[in-house]
Amino acid sequence: MISKKTPIKKRTSQTKFFFSSIFIAIVAIILYLVLENYFVKKEEIKLPPPMTKIEFNKEGELSFLDSNGNFKTKIDIEIADNEIKQTRGLMFRTELKENQGMLFIFDKERYQSFWMKNTPISLDIFFVNSKSEIVSISEYAEPYSENHYVSKAPAQYVVETIAGFAQKYKIKPGDRIVWRRIFE
Repeated sequence: MISKKTPIKKRTSQTKFFFSSIFIAIVAIILYLVLENYFVKKEEIKLPPPMTKIEFNKEGELSFLDSNGNFKTKIDIEIADNEIKQTRGLMFRTELKENQGMLFIFDKERYQSFWMKNTPISLDIFFVNSKSEIVSISEYAEPYSENHYVSKAPAQYVVETIAGFAQKYKIKPGDRIVWRRIFE
């Protein structure tokens, strides 16, 4: 059998073309990876867009009373009575007025644990048992913190207000809450 051989000159130009193509492909891949990494890093440095203001939606009113039932102060409340509202809580709120807060209502009394992740404002957190008695207070909870603020006794309700509220109105464990839902 007679074999046909490609002339050496032709084989050399094919080899050069092959290696040139591989070299160009490698350079293109490296360039792509470098540029992609450059742009991804640029995006990571960008500041997040400003938070959208979440409007307060009055759903009820809550009064704080001393242990003898004497009135101390009253706030308007949003009510977190389902898992979705409870999970979100006051996250992403950029403001909360002194006369506003949130009441969390749980199905049963148990130790409650809250954190401040994604919450840019400092809060006072009141843990309240099924008899409407405040069992513990976490004052000045740190914004954005993942620390857990845990009730010192089982609680069925939790009230969140702007930080400093407990101190200003002299609210302490043993005081009580009374609340009502409003329908507009």
